[in-house]
Amino acid sequence: MTSGNITEAERAVLDEIEENDVDFLRLQFTDILGTVKNVSVPARQAEKAFSDGIYFDGSSIEGFVRIQESDMRLVPDPETFAILPWRQKDESAAARMICDVYNTSTGEPFEGDPRRVLKNALDRADEMGYEVNAAPEPEFFLFEEDEEGRATTKTGDQGGYFDLAPKDLASDVRRDIIYGLESMGFEIEASHHEVAQGQHEINFEYDDALTTADNVATFRTVVRAIAAQHDQHATFMPKPIPKINGSGMHTHLSLFTEDGENAFHDGDDEFDLSDTAHSFLAGILEHAPAITAIANPTVNSYKRLVPGYEAPVYVAWSDRNRSALIRKPAARVPAASRVELRSPDPSCNPYLALAVMIHAGLDGVQQDLEAPDPVRENIYEFDEAKRDEYGIDTLPANLGEAVEALEADEAISSALGEHIASKFVEAKRQEFEDYLVDVSDWELDRYLETF
Repeated sequence: MTSGNITEAERAVLDEIEENDVDFLRLQFTDILGTVKNVSVPARQAEKAFSDGIYFDGSSIEGFVRIQESDMRLVPDPETFAILPWRQKDESAAARMICDVYNTSTGEPFEGDPRRVLKNALDRADEMGYEVNAAPEPEFFLFEEDEEGRATTKTGDQGGYFDLAPKDLASDVRRDIIYGLESMGFEIEASHHEVAQGQHEINFEYDDALTTADNVATFRTVVRAIAAQHDQHATFMPKPIPKINGSGMHTHLSLFTEDGENAFHDGDDEFDLSDTAHSFLAGILEHAPAITAIANPTVNSYKRLVPGYEAPVYVAWSDRNRSALIRKPAARVPAASRVELRSPDPSCNPYLALAVMIHAGLDGVQQDLEAPDPVRENIYEFDEAKRDEYGIDTLPANLGEAVEALEADEAISSALGEHIASKFVEAKRQEFEDYLVDVSDWELDRYLETF
């Protein structure tokens, strides 16, 4: 864009900045690991940001570029403008916009931008005649802070699934989080205490996949910021406390045609799923090991993915129970027909995670893959022989195995692009190697005085 070439959406943002007396803009993006980054600029720079972009040093961002090619450009998406809800009464307003990252040397979108990777997946869906809708269910823990403001793993409640106060003492925190999210445009469906002490879930309405990924990144920021106002630490770490349920981010997916029809629905099918839906879920099952590296990207993720804690580890699907990797939720109306992938956790990069899910599903549709029969029994109760009988594989047992699966899966690696695939594998291989050579407290407690 050239200076002065302001679109109607951008003009609306400029008007809103003036009307709400916004002083600062946070131009937000994520690195390949999903960490939210931002460049803060005075609000008076908004028109320049729209017309020329804002330049920054990409060499300091995880997985972006080398020092000799470090200049990058942020181009804000005006549709993502929102005023931040956690300012103090005496503070001026601040707002954020989510940005796309461009390469200054070529003027083209940067291939290492996770948001671009998701857009590429959506372009593929569009070429096939589909729009992708998604709805995540991110879970998180609220822990108390110590006297120095550092996070502990002490919870402030004794609540369980769907409990009310006084057991659920964090209901006020959840309420303020919801108010903050709604002020930023979220449509909240429900919130409740989860199974574990200190664990919570807030569900927001499904949307197109790009908006959903933006919302997940925003959600994590808002939850942490408002929890901190209550002297609580919010964490999306998958398994912060051993031997209890971990936090997942079950993700619902559906395809809609250009005329607004749900491509996943077929009322004549036993499961109300179309052939397209069957092939889509078959594609996800086919690529599940590689998806796991992206959707469960930390060493800690695999402390959640173990049998016995309601986390799916078995590569199968079901229309009835939650022990399978993919579930077909009950749908009251045709437009709600969808599939639910239950393995992702909220530590993932939402742009990359949704991108690989979509590519895997579309790969199944293009190859016309046939889904296996659903497993209606509780797979957690199967022994190895019975799992073999049903042909049920397991997800990678650790981050190292998941990275190996990603490297071996050409379709998923290609979906990420050469830049992100190589940088992600490099970072995660190093993380796993660091974990392998570390000595944990568990090992010291068990072995130090015994041997």
